[in-house]
This record gives sequence, C-alpha cells and structure tokens, in this order.
Amino acid sequence: MSKRPLVGVICCQRNPADPFQGVAERYLRVAPFMEADLVLVPSLPDIMDAASILSRLDGIMLTGSPSNVAPKLYGSADAGEGPFDPGRDAMSFRLIAESAEQNRPVLGICRGFQEVAVAYGATLRPDLGAAGREQVHHAAPDVAFADMFAFEHPVDLAPEGVLERVMGAPSITVNSVHFQGIRDLGSKLAVEATSPDGVVESIRPKSGERILAVQWHPEWRVADNANSRELFAWFGLLLRGATMQEAAERVAEMARQAG
Repeated sequence: MSKRPLVGVICCQRNPADPFQGVAERYLRVAPFMEADLVLVPSLPDIMDAASILSRLDGIMLTGSPSNVAPKLYGSADAGEGPFDPGRDAMSFRLIAESAEQNRPVLGICRGFQEVAVAYGATLRPDLGAAGREQVHHAAPDVAFADMFAFEHPVDLAPEGVLERVMGAPSITVNSVHFQGIRDLGSKLAVEATSPDGVVESIRPKSGERILAVQWHPEWRVADNANSRELFAWFGLLLRGATMQEAAERVAEMARQAG
C-alpha cells in the first residue's frame, strides 16, 4: 500500500498555568485536500530537535494563532501586544531553517506568514486592524467568530507568480483576520499577493526554497472555497517532490480539465 505524504503541523502553547500543546482543528481538516496525513509538532524547543523531526516529514504547515511573534525577533524595541508564545517562535524558526536545509516545503498561514517573513529578514507592524485605515484587515472586535472570518477583501496576485498560476486569475477575494503584517519586506522575499492598500499578503523566498506563506486563512471552510482547495492541492504536489512552478502548472491543468 502506498503511503501518503506526512506533514508536520506546528502546535501552540495554551493555558500557561497548566500548559498544553494544541492546534485549531480546522487546520487539520485540510488533509484530504492535500491527500496527506498530518502529525502535530509540539513547540517545545528544549526537548524537540527540528532537524530530526524534518528528516521524517515531507513538509511543514505553520498555522495561525492568537499569539504574536515577539517584536525583539525582528529588531523592534517596542514591547508589542501579546499574547506571546516564545516556544512557538523558537520552534517555528528552527523548522523554517531546517526546511530550507533539507528541501522540505513549508506553507505558512497568518502567524505562519509572519514567521516566514521575519525568518527572511522582514519586520512587522501591529496596526492593520485600526479603524479609519484605507483597508481595515480585521473585523470589529465584537463580532461573532464566524463573522470575523467572513470579513473579506480582494488581493492582487503578482503577474506570472506562483499564486496567479495556481488560481488562474489576476486577483482573488480572501478573508482577513489579522492585526499584524509586514512593515519592511527586506531584500530576501518575493511578493506573491498584495491587498488594495499595498499591504503584502503572500510571500516566498527569492532564493528558491519551496516555502510560501499567505496572510489570509485558506483553511477556513476550505471545502466551500475553490481557491483554497487549489492552494492545498498545490501544496500536496510539493509534498510529493514537485517544484513550485511544476505544481502550479499541474493544478492549473487540473482546473482546465475540470472546467
């Protein structure tokens, strides 16, 4: 019997008074769309070895989280707004570095996007949910949970980029559930998508690692969103050894055949 690829899904520490490692179940429900199996990777850098973990996995998914990346990690003297999760910070950055070293694909989502950004030299800003902005990136704080994910805006996909090829369109509509985002992109990242106000919404390393991250939440009700299904199908091909462009071409071809 053939084995499906195995993806490590990063955990977060919850309830500091009695810590446990966990991940929102919606991130695990994407497995069928990647045709992969999932295992949880605890954010316990004092006892977990990232290199050893990666040697047994086909890829990594860095999820969203209520916590924020510690500002000191991107050189900010501002104390920032928590909650913070130093174990998650340390484990994610080690996994990103080892994934690049061992040629394992990485998909970053929301906090995972911010981790990839910082790992490649970007800095972050905390004000994208502020009222009065040209484009607000987070629903009002008093809305219901489902309504928070219903908050949407369009993103423009980079011409001839990976996502434009995967989605087969120059722009798509995405949900927007983040207060933080990129302030300074730095020199090591290529932009795959931007929002109408110019905020970077998707990135990949210029150096060619099979790493891509999106600021939105494709895992939310993935079965109802064709673009999200295409993104996870694309990542599933990376898990099987395809390059980013090869996977994009194959997803585009599957879409043509289905359409």
